[in-house]
Amino acid sequence: FRAAVLALALVGASAFAPVTKPVVRTAPRSATSPDGLGIDPGPLGLFDPLGMLDDTEGFARRRAVEIKHGRIAMVAFVGMAVQELGITFPGSMTLDGSVQFSDILKDGMGFAALSNIPTLGLAQILLFGGIAELIAAPASQYTGGPQNLPGGYDGSEGTIPGGYPFTTQITDPVARTRALNVEIQNGRGAMLGVTGAMMHSMLDSCDHHFFYPITHN
Repeated sequence: FRAAVLALALVGASAFAPVTKPVVRTAPRSATSPDGLGIDPGPLGLFDPLGMLDDTEGFARRRAVEIKHGRIAMVAFVGMAVQELGITFPGSMTLDGSVQFSDILKDGMGFAALSNIPTLGLAQILLFGGIAELIAAPASQYTGGPQNLPGGYDGSEGTIPGGYPFTTQITDPVARTRALNVEIQNGRGAMLGVTGAMMHSMLDSCDHHFFYPITHN
């Protein structure tokens, strides 16, 4: 009888014991990407929740696209910050002088500013982007430049700089890997920052995101 009571007590106690759930990781901290780049040095490590690294054939393209978008976002982020301080190109966007560069931001930044660009101006932006995608930095080229690096481009001699825009290339493997990782991480942050700033400009009445204390004093 005592044995039965003891067994029931143990069963009852185990029913109320906390259940330890296994920790699910997207990838081990020691894992690496095919090119060894883009790994978060913090707690995320190799963050790949969608398992896209399994597609090794498409990895080179996705890395090149990520680097290119990151570069564009970094330039865009700096541009938004500078224009918020009221610094724009002088003169007019149109030949008749009807639209000044400063008029683009009259309704705010982000999507509101895009609506103030004349149709011909938008067409020029699309044309410039098309030339860049097809000739200057072709989307079909995933590696290139003097060291055949991800996001590098061979360019056209005499007209378009090839590879990274530096005369002296980084040849030390450790320093080069660090520089490439810094570029990727900064590009990721800029993509999030630009997206957030443009969404923020559409959600409230405050068009100043970076220098509000300066521009309102």
